[in-house]
Amino acid sequence: MARSMTLASIADETAEEQSNEEDEDRLVAPSDAADFHVFRLDLKLGSHGSSSSPAALVSQLEKASIANLLDDRIGASMNHINKLRQRVEDKSSKVLVTGDLNAGKSTFVNALLKREVMPVDQQPCTTAFCEVHDAADNDGKEELHILKEGIPYSREDESTYTRADLSELESIVSENENVQQMLKVYLRDARSPTESLLSNGIVDISLIDAPGLNRDSMKTTAVFARQEEIDVVVFVVSAENHFTLSAKEFLWNASNEKAYLFIVVNKYEQIRDKAKCRRLVLEQIKQLSPRTFEDAEDLVHFVDSASAFQKDSQSFENLESSLRSFVLVKRAKSKLTPASTYLTHLLSDVDLLVGANAIVAETELERALEDLNRSRPVLEKMKNGREALDESLEHVEEAGSSRSRMRTKEILNDALVRVGQGKLGVEVSGLNMPSYPGFLGIWEYAREVRKTLLTSVDIAVKLAEDEARKITSTGVDKVFQLGEDHLPEGVERSRRVFMPEAMFSTDKLARKKARRQSGALLAGGVYTLGISLGQRPDMLETTFFDIFDVQHQFRIHFSDKSSEEEDPSLTALSVASVGLGALTMVGGKALGVRGVIEGIVRLTDLLGNQTARKWAAPVLGALTIGAAVYFVLELPSSIPRTVGRRIQATLVKENEERVEDASFVEAHAGRVGRESRKVLRLASWDLRERFRNAMEERGREVRGAEDMERKARKAVEWFREVEQRAGGVRCAVESIAEA
Repeated sequence: MARSMTLASIADETAEEQSNEEDEDRLVAPSDAADFHVFRLDLKLGSHGSSSSPAALVSQLEKASIANLLDDRIGASMNHINKLRQRVEDKSSKVLVTGDLNAGKSTFVNALLKREVMPVDQQPCTTAFCEVHDAADNDGKEELHILKEGIPYSREDESTYTRADLSELESIVSENENVQQMLKVYLRDARSPTESLLSNGIVDISLIDAPGLNRDSMKTTAVFARQEEIDVVVFVVSAENHFTLSAKEFLWNASNEKAYLFIVVNKYEQIRDKAKCRRLVLEQIKQLSPRTFEDAEDLVHFVDSASAFQKDSQSFENLESSLRSFVLVKRAKSKLTPASTYLTHLLSDVDLLVGANAIVAETELERALEDLNRSRPVLEKMKNGREALDESLEHVEEAGSSRSRMRTKEILNDALVRVGQGKLGVEVSGLNMPSYPGFLGIWEYAREVRKTLLTSVDIAVKLAEDEARKITSTGVDKVFQLGEDHLPEGVERSRRVFMPEAMFSTDKLARKKARRQSGALLAGGVYTLGISLGQRPDMLETTFFDIFDVQHQFRIHFSDKSSEEEDPSLTALSVASVGLGALTMVGGKALGVRGVIEGIVRLTDLLGNQTARKWAAPVLGALTIGAAVYFVLELPSSIPRTVGRRIQATLVKENEERVEDASFVEAHAGRVGRESRKVLRLASWDLRERFRNAMEERGREVRGAEDMERKARKAVEWFREVEQRAGGVRCAVESIAEA
């Protein structure tokens, strides 16, 4: 049964309309799919049939499950091979005689022995396995040994059996009809070695008369026929009934094991249409045991055992001659054929399993290589691009934060310059300078001017935050684009949605947390940035210097600095300011308690002087005129500038005791920059985590594919080696069979 296996997939023939689709799913041909002989498992695997299909085993079960299911079968097969070897080396031969009930098995055995030893009745009477040996094997004594159940038999050890007289055989069998027994029967055969089957002078032969198949012992008989101690199976079938279902099942199993069977068609003389009977029986034998049919002339005999026992029968003599030849002369068939058949079947099963698993291993190898070709370049690209991604993200974070910070400083500095000039920090609709109410409402006017200018600064802060939102949005878009550029396909992109309006939250918890981290940035810090300037009482407080800034005017006219931006040209306000400033200074010292007293004394002395009285009147007149001009002409326009200068001085001046970034502009610039950096860092962190997880996943895929490739290559090599070794063993078996 040499087989040149192809590993191409062939369709399952369960449904013709699906044959083309299933063609790619099968691992072996349908003709081979049912060729499991030794490794057949009693399983049902869905629509593909039984466990005889290796394709079904490999495709529908896990590898570990297949190994566990077949492990016991393979171990049992190895034990069976060892026992077959022992049987081949053993010179004795065992012949099993079995068949259906009332087929005449016991009559046939008696005819072979030329003695009426086995019980014969119209009712089924043989319920025991009676193994007949030559009395020479029992020191020439004719007797019956009843074997004890569960104890290995040894003729030398009487504890393993019970002796009985041969005449008691029929009563023992009848009394124990429902008990399955094993009996050893030792007989003397007076015939010559050329006529006797038991005492042939060549090999020791034992005849085993088995119970009928369609009794409860049918399964035991079928198993017995497969055991290694049986060399020849003689199957007795009634010419009247032909082969029953149980007989067909037994013959099919036995022919797979022995290949050649010796078939006796008993009660043939009672058949009227003998030609039809012969034809029908041979057709059934051809289906059940093809090798037996090929040698039907020697292995299939049509006889009548009952008449042969009473008188000579040529057909029975031919049967005896063929059986002696098959057992004694053609030992290659009777002795070696069961072993070679079993080995051939075993090697066939190994071929099927190896071929199917080799295809699976090759498929896994191809899949592993495909996975490597897909995953390894992606992993290498990610490794090479990881540093570039980190640098790009850091650049986006730094650029966005710096840009937001610088833009905030530009907007706030421009706003403070405009406020210092008495203008709104930013020009927006709905915000205008208050109108001058007249001299009587000058104090309230100064207060409203201060509030309006502070509100414009607050609006400038909001504009700076809006600019930061735009800059941050651009940075977030860049981070998302970096994700598209660096994340491999199949990796889920970030679902985070950036909401610019959520930046610069004034939530109490957020302010509290930020205040713990940096006291200069939120309410309660140096500039209490959490509260708008237009709502702070300390900034809204109006003083006399908001109306008339003496210090500023004095600094313009008496300071040595030439870089003043203010126009120092003489005006009525300047004259009044100078005059008033002169009165507040005596001897170049600022007025104090002592200075005031000294000034009063000197002023009294001065007025007592004749010369001083001459120019005092013009000075007082100038003061009066200047004050009048000031209140009439300059006051409505000077108050905004005065208030603006004071606001600018308050927000811009840097105290030597404060750090550099504690000024109003620096504090807001730092806050805005940090907020932008926080958002960009969160987006960057999310991308880094996705990138890291994706790279770890690709790394696991590569390692898994490499491990699968290594195992698959090893499996392919091992299965090919097993296939070659099995082929060598098959050649040896075939050469022995041919010889």
